[in-house]
Amino acid sequence: MAAALALGDDALVLSHRLGEWAGHAPVLEEEVALANIALDLLGQARLLLSLVGDEDKLAYLREERAFRNVQLVEQPNGDFAHTIARQLYFSAYQRSLYEQLAADADSPFAPIAAKAVKEVAYHRDHAEHWTLRLGDGTPESHSRMQQALDALWRFTGELFEPVEGLSVDRDALRDGWLTDVTDVLRRATLTLPDGPQLGAWTAGAGRQGIHTEPFGRMLAEMQHLHRSHPGATW
Repeated sequence: MAAALALGDDALVLSHRLGEWAGHAPVLEEEVALANIALDLLGQARLLLSLVGDEDKLAYLREERAFRNVQLVEQPNGDFAHTIARQLYFSAYQRSLYEQLAADADSPFAPIAAKAVKEVAYHRDHAEHWTLRLGDGTPESHSRMQQALDALWRFTGELFEPVEGLSVDRDALRDGWLTDVTDVLRRATLTLPDGPQLGAWTAGAGRQGIHTEPFGRMLAEMQHLHRSHPGATW
């Protein structure tokens, strides 16, 4: 199922990126918060990938071109502002997506979405909190947050491209996302990045298996242990 693979890969890859903060978060509270968000996403990935096949094989034995995640989630963590900008963009999208899927009784994703939407609402609120704190904080934090938002903006268009097997109102999804993000940035004294209008362009083709350079390095790290000890069990 193409849609389950795409959504599962989104969650899996972002979970790994957030997990990279373990031992490096700016404060202990954030160490716990980011780990919990990563675990939520990993749980979503397991449920979604299990609809396609063996979740372990799909996570650890596929080559780079077989992954169908959007390019946004594979971007490196950067500084803390960069991680928060990525999280704001993605969690605002994911919350709106899962709300639509949970409300559609005919969708095969409805049960998963109904559970995940509660988790994603927290992810989005966490990202909003830090966007406000950094954007309306010191001149340095404001500058770093704006730079992060600008750098990642070009990857957001792909979120709203059609996905085979995923029946959603893409116009409503895009418009709701843009309204949500714009409101958060306004309250954080930040500005929406300049660039092409959403829906009129796409930043890349992650859904088609074409990924950015950092993804290959991340994937090698994520798959190293499993590939080094094939068939090993606990």
